[in-house]
Amino acid sequence: MITLTRNKPLVLVLLLVFAIISYLSIGGQSIGVCYGRNGDKLPSPSDVINLYKSNGIGSMRIYDPNPDTLQALRGSGIELILDVPNPNLESLAADASAAATWVQDNVVNYASDVSFRYIAVGNEVLPTTDSTAQYVNYVLPAMKNIQSAITSAGLQDQIKVSTATYSPVVSNPYPPSHGSFGDGVSSFINPIISFLVENGSPLLANIYPYFSYTGDKQNIQLPYALFTAQGVQVQDDNLQYQNLFDALLDALYAALEKAGAANLRIVVSESGWPSEGDPDATVDNAKTYYTNLINHVKEGSTPRRPGQAIETYLFAMFDENQKRGLETEKHFGLFTPTQESKYQISFS
Repeated sequence: MITLTRNKPLVLVLLLVFAIISYLSIGGQSIGVCYGRNGDKLPSPSDVINLYKSNGIGSMRIYDPNPDTLQALRGSGIELILDVPNPNLESLAADASAAATWVQDNVVNYASDVSFRYIAVGNEVLPTTDSTAQYVNYVLPAMKNIQSAITSAGLQDQIKVSTATYSPVVSNPYPPSHGSFGDGVSSFINPIISFLVENGSPLLANIYPYFSYTGDKQNIQLPYALFTAQGVQVQDDNLQYQNLFDALLDALYAALEKAGAANLRIVVSESGWPSEGDPDATVDNAKTYYTNLINHVKEGSTPRRPGQAIETYLFAMFDENQKRGLETEKHFGLFTPTQESKYQISFS
C-alpha cells in the first residue's frame, strides 16, 4: 500500500507517469498522410518512405496493396492503413478463401516488419451514392472474411478491420447533436457498426470541411471551415463550436450514439483542402487549413469528445493529375512530384 506521508517521492513519480500517459493519449497525436499514386512522375516508393520519415510523418494510408510500397515500408516504423479497393469487395465477400489469400499475400507476408494498423475494407461506399451503391452488399461480408483471416493469422490484436465512410452518411448534421443515420443508410451502416463494436475496431471517416463549405456557402462562412473564425460560431445546447471540422466529426459521433455505439471511436482517414480548381481552392487557403488542422488534432479534441485524441490522416501526399472528376481532385497534394513542400508546414 502506498501512503502519502511516507512515500511522497513515489507518489510524485506515479503522478508524473500518469501525466505523461495522459499527454500521449490526448495530446501529441501522430499525423498521418494518405499516399495516392494517380499522378505522373511521382517519386519511387522508397523515396516516398524517406520523405515521410524526414518530415516526421508517422502514419500512412495507401489505397491498394502495392507490393513496391509494402516492400519499401519494411522496417520503417510507419503505421499503415491498407485499403481493400472497392472493385475487390465482391470477390472477397463471396469467397472466404479468396479473403484468406488476400490477407496472406498483402498482410501476413509483410507483418513481421510492416506496422499495419487498420484494413479499410471499401472506401466511401453508401447506398445513396450512385458511384458506390453497387458495392453496398459486399462491404460487411468482405469485412467478416478479412477479419476471419486476420484472426486465423493471430493478428487480430495488432490489426483492426474497418471501412472508410464519409460525411454524407449523416443526416441532419446541423446542429451536430442532431446527427443521425437516415432511412437510406441505416440498414447498411448499423450492421457495420455492430461488427466494429464487437471486434474493438474504430470507424474510419473521411471528413472534408472544404466540400461542406463549397456545397453550402450561403450558410457556412470560409473562416469557420479554415479554423480561423473568432469566437463561438455554433451553439449546440451546452456545446460550442468554433470550426466546421469538429462539427462534422461530432455530427457523426451523435449519429453513432443514436445507433447505440456511443463508445465507438472515429479515425479521420482523410481530410484536406485543394490548392487549385476553384476560387476557394488556393495555396493560401490550403496552407491555412492544413496548418490549423495539424495544430488542432495534435493539441485538441472535439466538444462532444473532450480529452479524446483525434487520429487524423491528411489527404494527400502528392497532387494526382490522373484523378478523374472535378479539377480540384487533382490538387490536394502536400508535396510536388519533385518532393518539394507546397506549404512549408510542420507535421511533428
